[in-house]
Amino acid sequence: MKKLLLAIVYTALTAGANPALAADADIITPLATGDMKKLAIHSAPQATSNASFELEDGKGSTSLEDYRGKYVLVNFWATWCAPCRKEMPHLAELQGEFGGDDFEVLTIATGRNSPVGIKKFFGEIGVDNLPRHQDPKQALASQMAIFGLPITVLLDPEGREIARLRGDADWAGDSAKSIIKALIENKQAS
Repeated sequence: MKKLLLAIVYTALTAGANPALAADADIITPLATGDMKKLAIHSAPQATSNASFELEDGKGSTSLEDYRGKYVLVNFWATWCAPCRKEMPHLAELQGEFGGDDFEVLTIATGRNSPVGIKKFFGEIGVDNLPRHQDPKQALASQMAIFGLPITVLLDPEGREIARLRGDADWAGDSAKSIIKALIENKQAS
């Protein structure tokens, strides 16, 4: 009888947990139109790396762990990447509209990108509201299977990957904004 009761409790807990795992996917999927159709939405959140990366202007290092508690759109890019140049202003617009306690755009230059070159890149495209973090040894990028640039990864407030987009996209478009807005609203409602 005790084993049966434990099995029932375990089954109930498992059944109750599964909808929570799919909640973000359920929110994102119907809103993914236009460029966001390229978004690979995971049916269940996936673990990410705890590798450190450098804060802008050599101010130390951090990891994705420090961004828990909010949705984070992590963009891996490089100064030599033409599609990155095209999409960075879109990411800045998204940060300007939604950035705060519940959402943040995190940009990480991966590979060989000098701090001076990164500053110049941001200056040339008129972006001043995004971080200029770096992953020069590609430790984080490697552990997160970042091959090719740009790649943008959406993390849930627990720091788990819930979606990924390879290549550039219009992150300032209606679909991207609808997705971020819906995720934030869902987080605030819980």
